[in-house]
Amino acid sequence: MKCIGLICNSGLKESGTHAEEIASYLKERGVICIVSDDGAGITKECECVIVLGGDGTLLHAAKTVLSMQIPLLGVNLGALGYLTEVDLNGIRPALDKLLADDYTIERRMMLEGRVIRNGREILRDTALNDIYIKGIGAMRTYRFRNYVNDEYLNQVSADGMILSTATGSTGYNLSVGGPIVSPQAEAILMTPIAPHSLVASRTIIFSGSDRISVKIEEGRTGSEDAVAFVRYDGAGGVRLNTGDLVTVSRSGKYTGLVKINHISFLEVLRKKMAES
Repeated sequence: MKCIGLICNSGLKESGTHAEEIASYLKERGVICIVSDDGAGITKECECVIVLGGDGTLLHAAKTVLSMQIPLLGVNLGALGYLTEVDLNGIRPALDKLLADDYTIERRMMLEGRVIRNGREILRDTALNDIYIKGIGAMRTYRFRNYVNDEYLNQVSADGMILSTATGSTGYNLSVGGPIVSPQAEAILMTPIAPHSLVASRTIIFSGSDRISVKIEEGRTGSEDAVAFVRYDGAGGVRLNTGDLVTVSRSGKYTGLVKINHISFLEVLRKKMAES
């Protein structure tokens, strides 16, 4: 590799120090290294972007370089993550493998979410993990009218709704009782948050080629206005009103994750389960 980007988490004090060490190691080997704490300056000439932080930092980086489709190598600075590939103890061998082209790239499906208001699109964005709808302010129940490929599915009363990829199944989806799905699966999971019905309490797993639409219905009395937000990987988004429609489908883009240690998802899962 001739050019490598480096994104570090500015919220972690040690991140900058490690970034300097990595950049120096690469430059000594004739590699151009572009260091950034927010992705600014990363160009399409970069053949890989090293991400220092955790899964959250990698999710942010994935969106930052999405248009350039540059593969990411996650370096974990804390506890073991589902998306990061190596820890600091393994960074030097990992860099050597990168420079020797001894790696593979794993493609991860992404979601595209559109918000429709009065027939007009007001927001379109992408997510690697999930797109979710959740209330703001005091706790309250929302009614969601759900469609799959424009065919009516059901109506669910809940505190929110999560639409996730298989990659995101170990994120917010898991924390509310959703299933873990192998990240290689191309699927869309629909999981209600604190549903108010035993019938609607289960996650439904759809094909990655399906399009899921969630309409924000009136409140329980039929006159309450919904006040919620839609979020993309926990960030961004827009406020939702009664009658708004959120449609989620597979994005035409993907996130490439650099795999060097060939640690299987099952091994990561086993270690995470042992921690709990």
